Amino acid sequence: MATVSARQVNIAIIGAGGVGQCFLFQLEQLAARRPSPKLVLTYICTSKKAIYSTDHVAISLGNVSSALAASQQAPLALPKLVDFLGSSGSKTVLVDNTSSQDVANSYPLFLSRGISVVTPNKKAFSGSYKLWQDIFAAAGQSGAKVYHESSVGAGLPVISTLNDLVDTGDEVTKIEGVFSGTMSFLFNSFAPTSGSGGKWSAEVKKAKELGYTEPDPRDDLNGLDVARKLTILARLAGLPVESPTSFPVQSLIPKELESVASGDEFLEKLPAYDAQMEQTKAEAENAGKVVRFVGSIDVATKQVRVGLEQFDLSHPIAALKGSDNIISFYTKRYGSNPLIIQGAGAGGDVTAMGVTSDLLKVLSQIA
Repeated sequence: MATVSARQVNIAIIGAGGVGQCFLFQLEQLAARRPSPKLVLTYICTSKKAIYSTDHVAISLGNVSSALAASQQAPLALPKLVDFLGSSGSKTVLVDNTSSQDVANSYPLFLSRGISVVTPNKKAFSGSYKLWQDIFAAAGQSGAKVYHESSVGAGLPVISTLNDLVDTGDEVTKIEGVFSGTMSFLFNSFAPTSGSGGKWSAEVKKAKELGYTEPDPRDDLNGLDVARKLTILARLAGLPVESPTSFPVQSLIPKELESVASGDEFLEKLPAYDAQMEQTKAEAENAGKVVRFVGSIDVATKQVRVGLEQFDLSHPIAALKGSDNIISFYTKRYGSNPLIIQGAGAGGDVTAMGVTSDLLKVLSQIA
């Protein structure tokens, strides 16, 4: 076994895509800036390749991306990875920069072995309620930590704020906001507070070209991404929400286009359905309002919903710009004026920042 410094924390990383690359850059800077505890990368993998050695030798952060691309090693199966990390004799943090359900399902296993977890992976915290309970029970028993700030609103301090409100005894009555950068961009362009905006299908096409949507825009327009984020916040606020499909979620995909073969075919056929969205926009305009795609949690009535709502032009949700997120917390202490968090809710750098910030929280508690 490698010799262990008392002030050493081992880091294992799964996922080296967009967010993963940004995180690696931030981790390298962090390790240089804060020499204690010594942060040692001992395992990194993508879905196909890995770098690690049986005696937990440090992997250089300087050229890790090119070394990973050239590696001939295959990733360890998750149960084997738990054993590998658990055998190092050092405190260890697993950073999961994927959106993999399989990795998420293994969190209780990692945590029960004392391996802390930080991640932007929404699936672990918005899947079945049983997995949620198992994750926090395993952490509670072993003392390992689990943080997932970037699972809602990227680097925006949404989850930490909600936890602080709840933990200090405030009573959260309602949470409301725009939780999707894609939906924010689409509606700010389609139904701006001044001017007329473009045709719905043209705005969706533009958002796709600018990289604001998933490769198949239906993965954004079905509302499930927002529903996952709402599930996480509702659970943190004390509601035992079973899954993201256990409450009303409005899909913006025309019924007839749900089953077309590809995203490209969907975009091709979408203009024929513009009239529906034009009518929705006109109804709001006639009432002096704009339409936005929002999520809301009413804690008292235990109601969670995702879909289109109309807002006065002066409302903070109406006045959002670009692809910003906005989250309003209505609580007993804050009264009729909510605590509002607003800013970029997507993008590699800000998502990785949330992960790095979570890593610092873990280090402050275990090192």
